[in-house]
Amino acid sequence: MDGKKKVFWSIFSLVLAGLTLWAVLSQSEGLSIKELINEAANGNKLWLACACICVVIYIFLEGVAICSILKGVGYKRSLKRGLIYSTADIYFSAITPSATGGQPASAYFMIADGIPAGVTTAVLILNLMMYTISIVVLGLISIAINYKLFFGFKVLSKVLIIAGIVILSLFSAGFLSILRKGDKVFNLLAKLLNFLHRKHLIHKFDSKMAKLEKTRVEFTDCSKLVAGKTGTMVKAFIWNLLQRASQIAVPAFVSLAFGNTGSTAVNMFASQCLITIGYNCIPVPGAMGVADYLMVDGFTSLIGRADAFRVDMMSRGLSFYICVAVSGIITLIGYIMLKRRKKRA
Repeated sequence: MDGKKKVFWSIFSLVLAGLTLWAVLSQSEGLSIKELINEAANGNKLWLACACICVVIYIFLEGVAICSILKGVGYKRSLKRGLIYSTADIYFSAITPSATGGQPASAYFMIADGIPAGVTTAVLILNLMMYTISIVVLGLISIAINYKLFFGFKVLSKVLIIAGIVILSLFSAGFLSILRKGDKVFNLLAKLLNFLHRKHLIHKFDSKMAKLEKTRVEFTDCSKLVAGKTGTMVKAFIWNLLQRASQIAVPAFVSLAFGNTGSTAVNMFASQCLITIGYNCIPVPGAMGVADYLMVDGFTSLIGRADAFRVDMMSRGLSFYICVAVSGIITLIGYIMLKRRKKRA
């Protein structure tokens, strides 16, 4: 993303966050930020600590997953570097309409660390594929826990959840096709560059084609390497599954902190699995507004409307707003350190 787009989406995301907060508070039957803070202060500190730990685990595990794949293809990197790859993805995904908005940011740091562009592309696609599959699997786990939860949602929420299952399943199949048939994708890109060159819409055609060919070779080599290593793919899936589960568990721990029972918390986890599927297919930065609507809708049948708003605001505050803010700070620090390192070099 260029500088103007970064500024635009940052401002847009802040405005959207403010509107979402206003909308939730206006519909929450008198709930205020001050009241929410007081309730959190009076809640069970152990369960709130567990919710906070889940957020930390969520940030950390994406870096572990990426580093695991890199190690499997011969590019071992420290978990410290993996943390930067993770936070860059989380932050920029949150302030852009697409869930893949953070991929270029992760790629920037990976390439700066000496990982070839083709390898970076293949690794990020594989990680995104496992990330997507893990959401679908958690949806199946949700159905196994309590399939009746789906019928407790309103019609719009049901439509979003069903659409999410279809879209995420298609994405997973598409990612797998790219990894297995990358040559066809690069051939299409080469034809597009030729077309733009003939229309005099791009300059330095030869250098662009050379870069594309170099990336194609690296990507193909990495894809073949990954395809032959089932263990690497299994590890990537497990790390992504644990990462998604850690974020999804936040509302369950918050509900426990507010005095709900263990069985209710389990159902909250299962409901959040479906909610996550529903908002992951919506092109809104951080699914702001959409996620809140689904959470209040899904939780109302379990703990009542008033408590549903409380759990939504507390868990979204931890798992999204604070998580994104922390990720942005870490990413900025990583960027400054990278620039200093380049300057010294």
